[in-house]
Amino acid sequence: MTTVLIVEDDPLNYRVFAKILTKRGGLEVKGTEDVAEVIRIAQSGEADLILMDVSLAHSTYQGKSVDGIKITQLLKANPDTASLPIILVTAHAMEGDRENFLKQSGADGYISKPIVDHQAFVNQVLATVAAHPNQNFSDSRTGSHEY
Repeated sequence: MTTVLIVEDDPLNYRVFAKILTKRGGLEVKGTEDVAEVIRIAQSGEADLILMDVSLAHSTYQGKSVDGIKITQLLKANPDTASLPIILVTAHAMEGDRENFLKQSGADGYISKPIVDHQAFVNQVLATVAAHPNQNFSDSRTGSHEY
């Protein structure tokens, strides 16, 4: 089964994304905002796609405050995780933000919050996973994280 790692610091947003992806998309979800755990999950192949919140209020890595752009840059710069698809999710939906965030981060997609069209959200996640056939998908993955 396809597993989506949700990197989100707002428990309500996490629950909304998780419910949409599991109920409408039939996907497994995991969730964390701990950067070391994100990197571990990405390197282990436990996730087939990452939904990355751009603004992470509490995330730090190697003693420095980091946001979703920086975490995405770290993952895309690492040959072990570079091919893992990442979709940025943000409430910062100003004109030009999409292109700017994608260019800065190297992410594979962008979704603005709030998610209004649930089916379009699921379709974008599924299409992004399908566009990255080099990922190691596994039916043995299970688990979800409750906040």
